[in-house]
Amino acid sequence: MDAFAAATKAAASAFVPPPPRTVNETGLPFIFLVELAVKVLFLRGLVRLVELASHMKLSVSVLDPMMAFMRTEKLCEVTRIGSSGTDADIAYKLTDLGRSRGVEYLNRCGYAGPAPVTLECYSTEIRARSVASLRIARAAVLAEFGDIVVNAGVLDQLGAAMNSGRAMFIHGPAGSGKTYLAERLAGLLTGTIGVPHAVYAGGEVIQMYDPVVHRPPEAGSGPENAFHPRQLRDARWVTCLRPAVLTGGELTLDMLDLKFDETTRYYQAPPHLKANNGIFIIDDLGRQRCSPTDLLNRWIVPMDRKTDFLSLHTGYKFEVPFDVIVVFSSNLPPADLGDGAFLRRIGYKIHVGPMSERDYREVFMRACDQHGIARCDDTFAYLVREHHQREGRPMLACYPRDLLSQVRDKGAYEGEVPQLTPAAIQWAWNNYFSGAGDSHIQGD
Repeated sequence: MDAFAAATKAAASAFVPPPPRTVNETGLPFIFLVELAVKVLFLRGLVRLVELASHMKLSVSVLDPMMAFMRTEKLCEVTRIGSSGTDADIAYKLTDLGRSRGVEYLNRCGYAGPAPVTLECYSTEIRARSVASLRIARAAVLAEFGDIVVNAGVLDQLGAAMNSGRAMFIHGPAGSGKTYLAERLAGLLTGTIGVPHAVYAGGEVIQMYDPVVHRPPEAGSGPENAFHPRQLRDARWVTCLRPAVLTGGELTLDMLDLKFDETTRYYQAPPHLKANNGIFIIDDLGRQRCSPTDLLNRWIVPMDRKTDFLSLHTGYKFEVPFDVIVVFSSNLPPADLGDGAFLRRIGYKIHVGPMSERDYREVFMRACDQHGIARCDDTFAYLVREHHQREGRPMLACYPRDLLSQVRDKGAYEGEVPQLTPAAIQWAWNNYFSGAGDSHIQGD
């Protein structure tokens, strides 16, 4: 095993949060946990002790002193709803005083989910499973992109960039496949990570786990990919695949800060925080409502120092890990979007341009198969000669799929099997390019 592989293996097993056995081991203030339990009971009513433990993701040994305190303070009362004589029979419900406190606590912070983890614990876990520790070989890249047509030089650049752990800038004309390639990079991320349901920072709760972003590993993926056996890990963490977060023209600078929900009274993590240990893709750079310069400058410090700074509405500011591979995708060349100081911080500038005629033909024929249209070499030659070459329009990866989908649509409309003819391609071409030019082919 070489040094890089050894470092990768060590990083993968360096930190596993054990299940806390006491309140102190949770790292959370005792009174915070009491308030959380009160809120859960307020919302759920009569709750068995084991159900409360499952909901809060804490063991009964952690809950026992909290529940004893709540009983002493007349916040809750205990009852038995079974005959087994075990903890499974024990249930709790709030008293009138407890319900009054529940309203007060929910008005202050509406979070009533699993107990959070501390910011320190979260930061340790993120750094232990850094995406920069991954090693991605050529064979893995070829396997991931083997079902699509991509220039070999571009694949080599993407593979090397993923090993660097640094940001990359994918640029080229619209329709060249930049976004699709960027999204496929997620398939190169291996192993699993731990994502906490929430993080406790500065006395506030930040919801971190997002089922849209954080996906569980497939069943039977093997013990080598397991975050940790369930019975030996802190249940406040969710085992997930490394995330890939995609944002586009909707991205604003405000979205990169913590979002405090005035209704729920707790925070939602920004997209780049959810992307920790994975990939953060900023698509269509230059089309955001904020200027590209402002957006790019937002990332200079995080990309340099691998940390970011976030602020609460109380004014409390804290540091979080920035362990992501940032992928910028744009129709504009890098020089048009950032100055030299910023561009130096991007390790790879990867151009995805028009395809060769050979590659374009392969994409076209595959698209024929996908749309249920019989292949025709003569019609493809017509497309290249009469449209791409005569009109000087580049052969971009998106055209075959888009043109052939219109040929398919026309066949469905006419109740016929779609035929790949010059007339059909001419019709689709005119539709696709805003009806420019009159068809010079009549009939089928």
